[in-house]
Amino acid sequence: MAILDFIKDAGEKLAEIGQDAVLAQKIEERIIKHGVKVKDLQVVVKEDQVFLKGTPGTIEDREKALLLAGNVRGIAKVTDALVVKGDLGRTRYHVVAKGDTLSGISKKMYGDANKYMKIFEANKPMLDHPDKIYPGQVLRVPE
Repeated sequence: MAILDFIKDAGEKLAEIGQDAVLAQKIEERIIKHGVKVKDLQVVVKEDQVFLKGTPGTIEDREKALLLAGNVRGIAKVTDALVVKGDLGRTRYHVVAKGDTLSGISKKMYGDANKYMKIFEANKPMLDHPDKIYPGQVLRVPE
């Protein structure tokens, strides 16, 4: 089981602080709405932490579920109890800093700024445009 850290004040606001059950439901709906497949998905929110449990269809579904749960205003940590067959734990993440661009992140991670679309595609549908990222956002960076 892993714990991912997020910037508590960054991300989309889904519910008021203190409405843990409402926020858990909104996060579950958000995961489903974005087409992420997780069998027997369980979402529990306690204060600023989200606990995710279930069986994602793919490693990509696992990673996207974690990011959809964590890139929410008011959430600081996501506990990952999602189990995917064949996951070798090679997921890389990048926390967006002020001034970051996808091409800059691509240059840092791949040595080639022109591979930024690989990062963009890996973070769809959470990202809807390559130029729309914000400080504190956590992004998947595929191998």
